[in-house]
Amino acid sequence: MSSRRKFLKALAGTLAATVPLSAFRFLSPAEVRASIKGSRIRWAFVVDTTKCVGCGFCVKACKKENEVPYDAPITRTWVERYVITKDGKAHIDTPKGGRDGFTSPKIREEVIPPEEITKAFFVPKLCNQCENPACVQVCPVGASYQTPEGVVLIDRKWCIGCGYCIMACPYGVRFFHPVYKVADKCTFCYHRISKGMKTACVQACPFGARMIGNLKDPNDPVTKIVLTQRVAVLKDEYGTKPQVYYIGFDFNVR
Repeated sequence: MSSRRKFLKALAGTLAATVPLSAFRFLSPAEVRASIKGSRIRWAFVVDTTKCVGCGFCVKACKKENEVPYDAPITRTWVERYVITKDGKAHIDTPKGGRDGFTSPKIREEVIPPEEITKAFFVPKLCNQCENPACVQVCPVGASYQTPEGVVLIDRKWCIGCGYCIMACPYGVRFFHPVYKVADKCTFCYHRISKGMKTACVQACPFGARMIGNLKDPNDPVTKIVLTQRVAVLKDEYGTKPQVYYIGFDFNVR
């Protein structure tokens, strides 16, 4: 670590509080339109939980594409399994981030009797590329920044590894990269989408559960879905205005 990095890391104060889990909230088309002013491109993501089977192909593809150690317990995108029981409780797990699928019937070492299960589904998670990203606001050196197209990136040359952004993110999508010693997270594969390519996870999904598109283009399939279907976002109450929209997620499940 350079002397500059050591100095800046020592200079920064402490941050952060534990952020409680909260429900998804459904958005109206008017709210979506209000959040995409500005640039001619606003990248957004759609996740269809009714199509996800928890295969883990997206997690594998992301790790390989974005230099995330394959066997390390970190990942830019992951898949959670939700099992809802008759008592209304949600049992959630994500072994190895869902990388290898969900072959075990155990949920965190617990075997739930089939007759007690009322619903089960998979929920892919990734960076929400927020309109008002908390991670960018707390970075003391400007290493986390937002592109004109709304994608939040991290400059590895500037990041001092203080961890403030990791603690500030209400979605838990950031982590400390064990090789580069900096903060890391999903970038919507910006190096790919800026060249007209699909993200690694979208390309790898065999069931069409993931889509990325430009909300400024009224003919984009993602735009049509967001404006015409019942979509929800995660933890809207924090005011971050997330740009990952979910189809089929039961927002009463926390």
